[in-house]
Amino acid sequence: MKALLRSGFLALAIMALAVPANAGPYDDGQAAYDRGDYAMAVQFWRPLAEQGDSDAQYDLGHMYQLGLGVPKDNTEAVKWYRKAAEQGHAGSQYNLGVHYSKGQGVSQDDAEATMWFRNAAEQGFAMAQYNLGVVYGTGQGVSQDFAEAVKWYRMAAEQGIAIAQYNLGLMYGTGEGVPQDYAKAMKWYRKAAEQGDAGAQSNFGIMYAQGLGVPQDYVSAHFWFNLAAAQGNEKAQENRDIMVNFMTPDQIAEAQRMAREWTANHQQ
Repeated sequence: MKALLRSGFLALAIMALAVPANAGPYDDGQAAYDRGDYAMAVQFWRPLAEQGDSDAQYDLGHMYQLGLGVPKDNTEAVKWYRKAAEQGHAGSQYNLGVHYSKGQGVSQDDAEATMWFRNAAEQGFAMAQYNLGVVYGTGQGVSQDFAEAVKWYRMAAEQGIAIAQYNLGLMYGTGEGVPQDYAKAMKWYRKAAEQGDAGAQSNFGIMYAQGLGVPQDYVSAHFWFNLAAAQGNEKAQENRDIMVNFMTPDQIAEAQRMAREWTANHQQ
């Protein structure tokens, strides 16, 4: 059983739209957006964006990104994100970085992506911090630096980003960028697993199955494998099936009961 790294970038930020302090046309646009009248929202926000309002510029980029009230157009989304990003708007900086990393609306450019991720990350934008961790962990456009990856994963993990918690746990488990520490790996896997992250649940099960950082516990291993398997994690399905060969019927029943109870308590 081997823990696996998930190092892909997080997707574009589809956040709640910004709410500036001033009332008036912006709020009218927000009200139109909330009721699903996206074309009207664009009519309210475009003049504000053209006047330099960074929140409205971000929101207009969001509308073009998703094709809400306007034709979907990544080039136009980038245009508006850039205007806001150059004014220091963290969400726009992050989204601009993702567009550069994927080559959507602009030519693919890892260095440019990293610059915008860093700008947003240094403002405390959690998803940008995670993506900057990915940049350093994979050496995508920079020299690979596991210690730097850990630094940014930790910042995002402490803000509750589950995949950052997962990858931070893996760094502690493998000893990349930090001294190997199974107890700390378990800590971060648990945080991600309890948010429902299937990869973390699967790796958490591996720790219990092998007794890494915790006493070996097949019931807990089966429980976490079962949760991950229910989300379609194939490796967890395989490992759950392996576990039953080492368990009594009563242990299997207990693990299944725990999984049912956890699922019932975490249904939204």
